[in-house]
Amino acid sequence: EIAPHQALICTGIGCASKLPPYATVNGPHTLHGRPGPVATGARLANHGSANELHILTVHGDGDGYGMGLGHFAHVARRNVGIVDVLQNNRIYGLTRGQYSPTSDRGMRTPTSPEGALDGPVPPLALAITMGATFVARGYPGQLPHLVSILGQALQHRGYALIDVLQPCVTFNRASAYDFYNARIYKLEEAGHDVTDRTAAWERAQEWGDRIPIGIFYRTEDMPAYEEQLAPMGASAPLTATEIAALRREAM
Repeated sequence: EIAPHQALICTGIGCASKLPPYATVNGPHTLHGRPGPVATGARLANHGSANELHILTVHGDGDGYGMGLGHFAHVARRNVGIVDVLQNNRIYGLTRGQYSPTSDRGMRTPTSPEGALDGPVPPLALAITMGATFVARGYPGQLPHLVSILGQALQHRGYALIDVLQPCVTFNRASAYDFYNARIYKLEEAGHDVTDRTAAWERAQEWGDRIPIGIFYRTEDMPAYEEQLAPMGASAPLTATEIAALRREAM
């Protein structure tokens, strides 16, 4: 029940960031790794009204966990009211198959013919550590489940991360649907308590023969960043004379 004009999707650079041209929605295409700051600005400029915008970022693992890792951490710790959808295919797909921040150590690619030396970024554990108040993982092979997670995230007060295990069947066939289908299990069916932050952090690092999807952690005990600020336009804007006076005082 969200009309197109009530949503804003900020994207970065990469395959995942091409979403706005395919959707009837407001969609600024921003700089590589920078949709978080743009979405934060949009959130601060559009809150406190009955027609408040639903603001999302949609980008890939290279954009969000590589170029934008610093922004990711700070948006999470501030608890900015946005839904951060990371399409994590564990490869740089747009630039034809280099290993990404979430690729496995030892992965052979055109730029790492002897195997990647880096270990993968643990995005869910990092988000929980930084103070994120909604942390989840979805999988397009379980589409109704992923849609349910997205719906719950859109109703959450504060920052919501959805890490989507997005198979790239062109450049990362080893981690395509057959790989995930044999390993995926749903947290809610395993009796996981989404309010237990320690248990969520431990589940977030589970990877191998079994890979959990679902909501890892959720709390509304922390106020959203924008809730602590007056809505923009709540007070009259400064006049030119007042701005000039402030400049003179600063000098």
